[in-house]
Amino acid sequence: MMARAGQRGRWNKKAPVGTILLLMCMFIPTLTLLQTSEEATCEPGEYPNDEGICCNKCSPGFKLEEMCQGVNQRSKCRQCTEGLYTDEMNFAFTCRRCRKCLAKYDKEISPCQRSQNRICRCVEGYYKSVIDSETYECLRCTPCGPDEKEKQTCTPERNFVCECKENYYKVNNKCERCKNCTKGCEHHCSTVPVLTTKGRKPGHEYLINIITAVGVVAVVSLVLVVLITHVATKMSTEKKMLKPSCQPSDVSQDSCERVLIQSDEPSENISVTAVPPSPVSEPEPPNLPDCVPLEIKVSDLIYTVLDLVPVLQVKQLVRSLGVKDTEIEQAELDHSRSCREAHYQMLRVWAERGSTGRGRQGRMLHMPLLQELLDELRKMYLGRAAEELETVYGIQ
Repeated sequence: MMARAGQRGRWNKKAPVGTILLLMCMFIPTLTLLQTSEEATCEPGEYPNDEGICCNKCSPGFKLEEMCQGVNQRSKCRQCTEGLYTDEMNFAFTCRRCRKCLAKYDKEISPCQRSQNRICRCVEGYYKSVIDSETYECLRCTPCGPDEKEKQTCTPERNFVCECKENYYKVNNKCERCKNCTKGCEHHCSTVPVLTTKGRKPGHEYLINIITAVGVVAVVSLVLVVLITHVATKMSTEKKMLKPSCQPSDVSQDSCERVLIQSDEPSENISVTAVPPSPVSEPEPPNLPDCVPLEIKVSDLIYTVLDLVPVLQVKQLVRSLGVKDTEIEQAELDHSRSCREAHYQMLRVWAERGSTGRGRQGRMLHMPLLQELLDELRKMYLGRAAEELETVYGIQ
């Protein structure tokens, strides 16, 4: 009885704590729902302004000129001018520019309207080759080869789809006639003779075993040679990578890998500096370095890129470099009469974004940004352009 009374007393002491926890679990979801319901949410076709008031969006063909100033007030919208459009409900302050059909192989299907972009289609005998989400080019349809047959015909949206004729198979994107039992030439498999033990002479089995053993030894030896060669090549490459790019004793690594990019405008100087991690610092000798920093003007660099990159791929390049679509459209609006100047402005936005701080030569741009340009060119299969830039500016 005493033990049971002691347990009952301990339970009575713990009961308030359990009750509080139970009440918290019951009321926390309720408080969360109340907090969520108090937050202002706009209806479809509305957007919150800077003060959190829900304003109506502008209709297609219009752009936002001024946000609403209070509850039950409407936004001030203005109609897009000729050559510009918006094709959905929006609260953008600018309209988008209508695309232009290619002069020779691209024809207009529907004209530019304030609420719809111009619709173009490749002429007969040509198909659309997509470059990016905004750009494409019309290429001539490629007919099937002599050993191929047409699977799907060429349309304005896609090229011919071909496949090999009967008794032919694909080898390096070329159809070749079947000569033995391979994939696509299964009809030859039934003609392969089946070896049986019937009629063999006693010495034949011994000879076959010898040939098999020699073949196994040859394959194993070849695998070992390839493996040893791979390991040796890898070790040699690692040793070369550990060696500094410049060896003269009077030259520091900073002077060998410093690239300065200088703008034409005095207030917009940009330099690129790449400083590799150096071991223990030593006092530099008074001798002049053999590796002199290379001075590059931003305008020269951008115009060189524009000379090397096809016009239809410039927008794809600047998008991959992080330039926003709004900045691209603004450059096109500012330079609507000159496509080259618009592309120049897009690349300049990318170059100025990489500037960090100020130095003796102006704003400093890190070497990884220039390397990013070369990497993106190679990803777009413009390796020749990347090599040309490395050759022109002596970048290793």
